[in-house]
Amino acid sequence: MFDLLEEKIWFWGLLVIPLIIVLFLGQQLWRRSAQKKFADKTLLKRLSPNRSLFKPVLKIVILCLAFACLVIALVNPKNGSKLETVKREGVDIVFAVDVSKSMLAEDIAPNRLEKSKQLVTQIINNLASDRVGIIAYAGKAFPQLPITTDYASAKMFLSNMNTDMLSSQGTAINEAIELAKTYYDDDEQTNRVLIIISDGEDHSEVSARIAEEASEEGIRIFTIGVGDVNGGPIPIKRNGVILNYKKDNEGETVITRLDEETLKTIAKEANGAYINGNNTDKVVEEIKEILNKMDKTEFEAKQFADFEDQFQWFLGFGILLLFLDIFLLERKTAWLKKLNLFNENL
Repeated sequence: MFDLLEEKIWFWGLLVIPLIIVLFLGQQLWRRSAQKKFADKTLLKRLSPNRSLFKPVLKIVILCLAFACLVIALVNPKNGSKLETVKREGVDIVFAVDVSKSMLAEDIAPNRLEKSKQLVTQIINNLASDRVGIIAYAGKAFPQLPITTDYASAKMFLSNMNTDMLSSQGTAINEAIELAKTYYDDDEQTNRVLIIISDGEDHSEVSARIAEEASEEGIRIFTIGVGDVNGGPIPIKRNGVILNYKKDNEGETVITRLDEETLKTIAKEANGAYINGNNTDKVVEEIKEILNKMDKTEFEAKQFADFEDQFQWFLGFGILLLFLDIFLLERKTAWLKKLNLFNENL
């Protein structure tokens, strides 16, 4: 929606909204308890004929919306107003992230998939002018993000990846390699990089051959292994709580292990290298060193040169909501009383 958020730290202010709601609910419960002690329901209705049930709820909703608008105004979202084309030099990097169920194993903290996402995020954070693309794969491969210089979008797509996004289960690395071939848009380009992040439990027999074919098209494949060679069970969770572990047909707990040999073979066939993913800093440094040694290709990219502030819209709407709360909901204006919005004439 917005091209730039200037002061993201102010988003922490939104945490006050749940606190306001909790305090409001506590106040309502205390008020109801106190009223019950004071008089029964019939008498209370006679003593307070103008009591409204809807009005307090409306007031708290308006207050929360007003506070949210003021917080967003402090963040100062901006929209790009001038788009220009710039020339950049870099490498095209496609990340293929394994999202099969085995990636839920917690033999590496917090689990294999979250570790994979951390690795890719840190690699992207250390890129300068390279273009990136993202593929998710399990039994099948699915494009997540085409080649782009928009690192913010890449990290957003990455954060939303999970093991439920693909119904076809398994770990078909060959599918990810085949899909990656379609990502590179320049036939003359030689600096094509595919980084596969997986536990290596490949259920395909042809991944090494497909990797060799990719190498012939100028694609270098680097594999990053996440997990432990001793393995771990695959948890079955609900609402973040482990209910059980995956069983095989004989009722035995399935143990999934990091298969480094498969990942090493795939990387070797595509003129790449295998990297163990346990140490994030080490992985980032190794990838950075690899990319620095590669020839850079010049390409054109569009980016915003000027941005316009949008905080005034949220500030104005927030003040309007506060005005509504103070001058309309706190007073019994004649026209509002005639509308009887809050059951005050019953």
